[in-house]
Parts: sequence; C-alpha cells; structure tokens
Amino acid sequence: MDNVQQAAANAKRDSFYLAALGAEVRNRALGRIISALDAARDDIVSANTQDLDAARADGLPEPIVKRLKFDGGKIDDVTAGIRELIALPDPVGKRLAKRQLDEGLILEQVTCPIGVVGVIFESRPDALVQIASLCLKSGNCAVLKGGSEARLTNRILYEKIHAAGTESGLPDGFLTLIESREETAALLGCHESIDLIIPRGSNAFVRYIMDNSEIPVMGHADGVCHVYVDKGADIAMAVPVIRDSKVQYAAACNAVETVLVHADVAEALLPPLGRELKEREVVIRGTERVAEIIAGVDAATSDDWTAEYLDFIVSVKVVDDMAEAIDHINTYGSHHTDCIVTEDDEAAETFMQLVDSAGVYRNCSTRFADGFRYGLGAEVGISTGKLHARGPVGLDGLTTYKYRLYGDGQIVEDYAEGRRAFHFIDIK
Repeated sequence: MDNVQQAAANAKRDSFYLAALGAEVRNRALGRIISALDAARDDIVSANTQDLDAARADGLPEPIVKRLKFDGGKIDDVTAGIRELIALPDPVGKRLAKRQLDEGLILEQVTCPIGVVGVIFESRPDALVQIASLCLKSGNCAVLKGGSEARLTNRILYEKIHAAGTESGLPDGFLTLIESREETAALLGCHESIDLIIPRGSNAFVRYIMDNSEIPVMGHADGVCHVYVDKGADIAMAVPVIRDSKVQYAAACNAVETVLVHADVAEALLPPLGRELKEREVVIRGTERVAEIIAGVDAATSDDWTAEYLDFIVSVKVVDDMAEAIDHINTYGSHHTDCIVTEDDEAAETFMQLVDSAGVYRNCSTRFADGFRYGLGAEVGISTGKLHARGPVGLDGLTTYKYRLYGDGQIVEDYAEGRRAFHFIDIK
C-alpha cells in the first residue's frame, strides 16, 4: 500500500535526524511520554476495557485475554520501566575500540542506531510502550504493528506517545503505527526503508515473514522451553522452579513446555510435582513411564515435544541420563531458554556447555528470560539466532556500529608500494 511505503520512507528519512539527537533530547522525550501516559490513564483503561470485552465475545483463550489486559497497574509498570530506561547509559556513540593504524591514522569503532526497526507483535499492549521507548532510547525510528485484538488500546497508546515525542522535538517519523493485515504485507516490501524486522508470534507467522521479505529478520519462532531435573537435584527446589516456570504466566514465550526427569529421581519428584500442577489446573501429558508414577495423566505424543502450548499444559518425560535430556532439548527445543535443576556442579557445567540455547539456566525459573529482569531496560523481543543479538534484545541489541577513520592526508599507494608501513597499536 502506498501509504505504508510512504510512512516507511518518512521513517527512514527521519531516522538520520533521530540518530543525531543527543541523549538529553531522547531522555527528555521519554520523560514527557511518562507524563502523557499517566495523564491519559482513564482513557487508556477505557479503550482496553473495550478490547477485553470484544476479545471475550470472540472467544479468545483466557491466557491470551490475560496478556491483553492493560489496567492502571500495567500503566504503572510501563512508566516505571521508562524511568529505569532513562537512567541507563546512552547506548549510542559508545567507543568500542580505538586503534592507531599508523602515525596520524586513527580508527575508532563506535556504536550507532540500526535505523528503522519494524516490530510485529502479539496482543500485549505493554509491548507497544516497551518497544517504542527502547527504540527511542537507542535512537531508532520504529514502525509497529500490534495484534488486532488490542486495536483500540494500541491506538491510544500510540497517539499519546507520538504526541509527547514530537512535542519534545523528535521528528514525526520516530514512531509509526500500522493496523491492518494488508498494511503488514506492504511493510514486508519496504526493504529500502526498513532496516530490521522483529516478529513476535507463531512459528508459521515468523516463517512467513522470513519467506516473504528481503528485510533482515531477528527474533524467535517458538518458545519451547525445558526444565531438566537431574539425578543430583534438590527435589524441594525442583517443584517450585517447575511450577513458576509453567504457571506464573503460562502464555509467555519463556514458560516451560516440557519437563524432563532423570529416572533416578522420578519416583521422588513426580508425585509431588503432579499434585502441585494439578492444584494449579495444569494438564499433564506424560510418557508411559510418567503414567506409571502419576495417575490420570494424558498420553504424550511426538507432537508434544515440539508444542508451544502457551496454556496450562505441560509435557513430561522420564530420561535415563543427562545425555538423553540434552539430546532431546537440542532436537525438539526452540533454542530459547532451558534449565537444569541440580546440585552437581560438573553436571550443571556440562549442561550449560552442551545445550544450544540463547538462555541456559541452573536452579531457577525459565521465566527470568526477559529484558527487564536482565536489567536491559525491557526488550523488543527474544532472539534465538546467533548473529547480532541473542536472547532478550534490549538497548545494545538495537545498536550496530560504524568505523570512523581519522587521517592526515594518508593514501593507500604509500602503503602498497612500501613507502609507509602499518604499525597497529590499540589505544585505551
């Protein structure tokens, strides 16, 4: 669509100006955004109530409805997050390296914004605030597409943030909101204007974006996370770790979907774990070995090992040793976040070395996989790739770098013909 292409082109044009603005201007805009959201809280909650009513009328699952909720408490949370973001060091203009190539020829590696970031995200309206503020702090223009179920909430949040930003001196294109599926398809064709796409959705959706755009894509398709309970585990610790990983927020991408249990501790762990999960109304899908210990579990199939339930469902499997657990995780997991529960230091180190995931934990909930909880100033998403950023993508993940070379009339011919020579010296 022409209007999307024009909006993306405007964002590209304005991205150069935003990148050149000082940290004080960007921080001042973030402060004004806090005030704008606080002043409009009644209107924001009213719009969200309409979205919630429509979602329930449409029969959306309760975990999805929970993600959609954006009440006064959520407003307090996102504004507190912006305050913490303001206090973080400026990620732009940091010198990563400085090297003298020859006398009077100095090379610097300096961080800079990526440019224009397109983010397509799920139903959570708080994601819009987090993404917009992270992009602003890191000097990036953002083009956002939220879920249609949060349409009214997203629109009022965008309007308040955009107005506060432009009133603070930011260029108009620092933030753009698109709302329809047709506009999303048009956005994917804007490879000359959009520098990076970060999709947050289902595996099929992320794959669709990768297959239908020339724009680089960063993100994750699934959150198939695991907790492996080793033979050296503290059982009293393992149960609450698994419970929190599953039920604290079942619809999150970092919620555990599969629990692997070493055969030596299955008899001790599974009965109390089964009781705990059933009390929380979690459906357990287990192998035959699990069913022999926990009564009333549903039979697990091969499809369960790759399932991202995003619901109060968990698959459970008994394994003979840690090697089998690691192989299962690397084969069926999504390389997001996986945990070992053990008191054995050597086993923990082996697990952390061999599990190929963005986050590998020991003795703690997978729900810690979050930019805010990492102290990154929230996140625009979690990347399971290995290029550029990995894990929760915060401020540093939204910057790249450029090389600046300062000379005094040097020419390559002198070096090529031996009249001058490089003598590389790193400068602190």
